[in-house]
Amino acid sequence: MECELKLGAKAFEFSMIKRNAFRLASRIVLQPFYRQTRGMTLGTRTAVFDTQKRVLLVKHSYAPGWLLPGGGVERGETVYQSAEREIREEAGIVAQEVPMLKGICLNDSQFLGDHVAVLVLHKFSRQPWKPSLEITDAQFFDISELPTSISGGTRRRLDEILTGRDIASHW
Repeated sequence: MECELKLGAKAFEFSMIKRNAFRLASRIVLQPFYRQTRGMTLGTRTAVFDTQKRVLLVKHSYAPGWLLPGGGVERGETVYQSAEREIREEAGIVAQEVPMLKGICLNDSQFLGDHVAVLVLHKFSRQPWKPSLEITDAQFFDISELPTSISGGTRRRLDEILTGRDIASHW
């Protein structure tokens, strides 16, 4: 039993080392590389609502707070394909309809030349999901009980979506 506990602790420690290495590599190598090699970037963030009107939020290993799932649009992908891929990869969500584009924001404060397409999805199924090096948690939250550590941009986009206002031009 003691041996099993030590092995479990070692596995957890190794997992933490991998997560921190990924976070460090992302900040020090990947993000600066993308800034230098791409004049403009395009990403997606998708508000996924379940039948109870709860919203899906994810936690990244390399960014603080809870966020809408999303990521970069890859070469040869449409915004819609990217949104569907990202929610599947980050939370096991499989779209049963094409996500609805609500607006596009400039996100210059975080990443010069970055644009974020904001989409909404209501019809989906869910596959088994487990945390990864990138996504440490994925949960549905009641709109009236959002976590206190939700990012400001995520909170603003949800407010715009829920009140029917236009998506702001800046993230």
